[in-house]
Amino acid sequence: MRISYNKLWKMLIDKEMQKKDLRELAGISSASIAKLGKGANISTDVLLKVCTALDCKVEDIMETIKD
Repeated sequence: MRISYNKLWKMLIDKEMQKKDLRELAGISSASIAKLGKGANISTDVLLKVCTALDCKVEDIMETIKD
């Protein structure tokens, strides 16, 4: 199984936001945005910052997918 952040990218499109907008709003690094883009492991602290910035729950921005 792997983690997919497609829900996050769809949410950004719906909110008419770009990745740099999310980075600034959530106060996270460019490296964290890159990790999210690659579906790499990311700390729960970063996920919580993203959720706080977008006023959503973790399950709203990520999901597990079977390989």
